[in-house]
Amino acid sequence: MSNKSETVYKIVHIELEEPLPEVAVPSGYSGLGCVVRRNGKPVGYFMEAIAGDTILSPRDIAARIMNHTASFILAEKIRDELLGRQIVSQLPTLDIAICTHDRPDTLQRCLRSLRECGLMDRSGKVRVLVIDNAPTGGQTRLLVEDFPNVVYVLEPKPGLDFARNRAVRESTAELLAFLDDDVIIDRCWLEGLQEAWTENPDAGAFTGPVLPLELETRAQILFEEMGGFGRSFWRTRFGSVLPGLPTYPCGAGMFGAGCNMVFRRAALLRLGGFDDALDTGAPLPGGGDLDMFYRVVRGGYPLIREPKLVVYHQHRREYAKLRHQMWTWGLGSMAFVTKSWRTDLTERAKIGRWALWWLSFQLSKILTPYLRRTRKPWPWDLVMAEVAGGAVGLFGEYGRSQKRIELLRRQHT
Repeated sequence: MSNKSETVYKIVHIELEEPLPEVAVPSGYSGLGCVVRRNGKPVGYFMEAIAGDTILSPRDIAARIMNHTASFILAEKIRDELLGRQIVSQLPTLDIAICTHDRPDTLQRCLRSLRECGLMDRSGKVRVLVIDNAPTGGQTRLLVEDFPNVVYVLEPKPGLDFARNRAVRESTAELLAFLDDDVIIDRCWLEGLQEAWTENPDAGAFTGPVLPLELETRAQILFEEMGGFGRSFWRTRFGSVLPGLPTYPCGAGMFGAGCNMVFRRAALLRLGGFDDALDTGAPLPGGGDLDMFYRVVRGGYPLIREPKLVVYHQHRREYAKLRHQMWTWGLGSMAFVTKSWRTDLTERAKIGRWALWWLSFQLSKILTPYLRRTRKPWPWDLVMAEVAGGAVGLFGEYGRSQKRIELLRRQHT
């Protein structure tokens, strides 16, 4: 692993309605991650390599904000002026489900962030569910007892989508949110959801940016440089078509990430819930969120990407774990593609074109920088890990997973 001076970025929050500060990048750091806020609300994010022992003046900070986030800020300012004082309708009942497996430390941090944001004291409008998925001990149950307004639910069948579907059954709210146990929410998360609901009462799902909780290792910085979980601050309403994208809605990664998603519970029930054969944990730890986003849009529900619906995710610190994550991304993506090919016959032409595009895009991550000399090459081993995972996913992994899940159901009946 690289030494500290090569692997640590300082993360700061900058408020635009206050005088811009002087920002120090201390000795031992190599860059800056900046969350830009306006009137307290997140409106943009950027990261940049900067040598340690550097002092950025307010003018330097302003130049970087303009360079990286000006379009997002302008869009929000225009929106605020056009809407004026927006009337926000009352948020319907909301359940927040956190599916976890033997990670009490990260779960505790997640629950504390919900409590600090007031989501455990809203007179019954918001409820938090912890779905304990096939635990090996009682640590999670004991932890939840320290949070009196949190409901503990045991799901014995191992697999993330088993846990998600248990949350669907346990929920009684109109909206059901899913947060991973290794995230914390931004203080404007609920406000963002409420505004998105007010403007899109017909929506079936909502997602938002996923920003890094820390940038302290080479693996975490690389992951963000490669795009991370998606940090776009464009407010987008995804409908049945998307002009200019002929393979839409294939490539469901454009919609958001499973660590930060909210659904109309009635839509989940109508669509049959999550596919238990995806996001099973090893050997197929992915694809369930992509599949659900795709089915929501194909089912006729708008999906809303709301820029204020921000969470902060603790990325994998070790390079080997990042490489494994890229392998599982390829595996889950192509398992989802295989399932869609089998079940959505009218979209087969799009699905096939998107699979070919995906492969060419992966290879371009290595080749394009050398051809154009203007872009940083991606680590070849990470790219090839994702391609190798995709190959396994494309050649039968979804079918094999269905057989494993059926056997698992019998064992737990």
